[in-house]
Amino acid sequence: MNHAASGKLRSVVLGLGSYLPKRIVSNADLEKSLETTDEWIVQRTGIRQRHVAAEDEPTSRLGLYAAQAALADARLKASDLDLVIVATSTPDFTFPAVATQIQAGLGMTNGAAFDVQAVCSGFVFALATADKFLTSGSHRRALVIGAETFSRLLDWTDRTTCVLFGDGAAALILEAQPAEEGTARDRGVLTSHLRSDGRHREKLYVDGGPSTTRTTGHLRMAGREVFRHAVGMVTDVVTQAFEATGTSAADLDWFVPHQANRRIIDASAEKLGIAPGKVVVTVDLHGNTSAASIPLALAVARGDGRIKHGDLVMIEAMGGGFTWASALIRW
Repeated sequence: MNHAASGKLRSVVLGLGSYLPKRIVSNADLEKSLETTDEWIVQRTGIRQRHVAAEDEPTSRLGLYAAQAALADARLKASDLDLVIVATSTPDFTFPAVATQIQAGLGMTNGAAFDVQAVCSGFVFALATADKFLTSGSHRRALVIGAETFSRLLDWTDRTTCVLFGDGAAALILEAQPAEEGTARDRGVLTSHLRSDGRHREKLYVDGGPSTTRTTGHLRMAGREVFRHAVGMVTDVVTQAFEATGTSAADLDWFVPHQANRRIIDASAEKLGIAPGKVVVTVDLHGNTSAASIPLALAVARGDGRIKHGDLVMIEAMGGGFTWASALIRW
């Protein structure tokens, strides 16, 4: 059957851009103010450094820089877009949405712009949402951004959490294109699987908000509990993606997981039977940048020549909520 002729659409990647704040905070820098060591942090997390946004760099600015880079990469103008979705847990304001601020920053007055909140899984949730808009035929091109300033949420006296996170942003541009075959050989987003379970709130959350404390609050985490759930949850949705597309770990060119903890990444890849050489790891350089982590990792791997046209790329994440998600993309 000719799916292109029958009108089936795929959301194909046209461009990719990223931005990291200039300031880098190393583990050695943290040793000066915390009772911790570089060795302890690296052994338990794999993190060696993280980027921290400047005072004049709110989340929308990081996202705008990433969006501009993605547009340049795709050789498009802002007016070529009709949808902007930003995944973030660290908006500039309670409202308006970061997406509308980036829309204005780009000089874009058409289309729709809104935020998605699924914490570290946010980028996959945003990508899946954009894919539904594009493949329904209602919109043609979407800008999907993961942007975070998690440094603003941290209790810098809590050595169990403040060493883990960093700031950054990255963006993908997707375009609805006719599917060539309607199979896993097509370019574009092939499948996405989103899950949530709100019973786990107290394991990973921020202890503030406009409707409760009327403050921003700080990030709180039961690290062992999160680790205990993470590997099973992410392998579950990755396996579902394989089943939905008739593919397997052997078919993957690249596995690009959420960059939270090197031990979670390694354990997930091992459980799924994914060769270590196919796993993209940037947690050592960026720390956990929440919704920005997957697109930042994609930008690194595309930038250094690993991810190429036609490659099969699996992304997955788990975040507070709990939320967890996967998506399979033919680049």
